[in-house]
Amino acid sequence: MSNIHFRGQDMLGRHVLLPSIPQRIVSLVPSQTELLYHLGLEDEVIGITKFCVHPTSWFRSKKRIGGTKTVNINAVLSLKPDLIIANKEENVQSQIEELALHAPVWVSDINDVYSALSMMATVAQLTNRVAQAQTIISTIRNGFEGIRHSGGICHKVAYYIWREPWMCAGADTFINNILQHMGWQNVVDAPRYPTVPPHTLAEKNTTLVLLSSEPYPFKEKHINEIKSVLPHAHVLLVDGEMFSWYGSRLVHAIEYLQQLRHNADCLLK
Repeated sequence: MSNIHFRGQDMLGRHVLLPSIPQRIVSLVPSQTELLYHLGLEDEVIGITKFCVHPTSWFRSKKRIGGTKTVNINAVLSLKPDLIIANKEENVQSQIEELALHAPVWVSDINDVYSALSMMATVAQLTNRVAQAQTIISTIRNGFEGIRHSGGICHKVAYYIWREPWMCAGADTFINNILQHMGWQNVVDAPRYPTVPPHTLAEKNTTLVLLSSEPYPFKEKHINEIKSVLPHAHVLLVDGEMFSWYGSRLVHAIEYLQQLRHNADCLLK
């Protein structure tokens, strides 16, 4: 019993047992792949998805096992992983259940910055990188507490992630929690990612519309499309990774979000 490396639960309450420190890790989640890189797991990570674009060196060199929702089960199993890291929202339940028949699968469930920090702490424990994670976790915690308490204008915001149909980040998303840390009010109070035509935002007194770079690649031309039906709202293109990647990229998000809030406040002065 004392020789077991990890015996516990993932963030869905599933039991996970690791007899020893993992040496062959497959990551099915881009933001968590980047975390594994910053934890120094160059040799241990052997498989990633086609959307795991950070770091570039891994994207070019690691075995790609399909997309986050189109995992090639046979490709994963051919790597003989001793740990697979997944996520409730980004991966497909049936694929996770199939993989779990063959290898330990740890699944995260991220709704806010604090659950992201919890994920990082546990992933560090799973991979025997607790010391390496401490600086990352403390930097993010302190940085987002600073953002939350540093004031600014309370903009009424809509955050678009898709076009045709127009879809926004809703009230129970990680993106919404980032907006809350910035002191902004999400005007979309429906759950998940509802369809929200731009013209309906006028009745919500929306003052700021954010167009994300992912998953839909909004461009400058879409600003005019929004302005044509919301002439009094300000519209900004934003880096979607800074709002939705809940791994170590949050370290970089701190300065980005502070600058974005400053820029948005200047629009109303």
